[in-house]
Amino acid sequence: MSSDPFVVEFEERGVLRLRGPLTTENLHPFQNAVRREDSAVLFLDLTDVPYIDSAGLGSLVSAYISLNKSGRRVILTGVNPRVLKLFEITKVEQLFLIFPDVHSAIAALCTSGTA
Repeated sequence: MSSDPFVVEFEERGVLRLRGPLTTENLHPFQNAVRREDSAVLFLDLTDVPYIDSAGLGSLVSAYISLNKSGRRVILTGVNPRVLKLFEITKVEQLFLIFPDVHSAIAALCTSGTA
């Protein structure tokens, strides 16, 4: 386990940049940030998240379920290979649209109009 601090930054409306590992020790800042954000599409930028433990994974899935029930979407960006492998092994990658970065995600949504 790393001692890197976990930080949630509000980049702009609908975009949360996560920095540091998303683990059981720091779920509350993440969960609180997700609850405060009320946009129709929530972009979670994971570029600076080196790893996610099982509690962090559960928290991401919980955020997806909560937002989905209210007709909102969660889009992940900047997912590194280690985290993507976790998503694939646990079969949760199917829940999320995943893009290399926030700009690519926004461009894809604007182009498709239905993503």
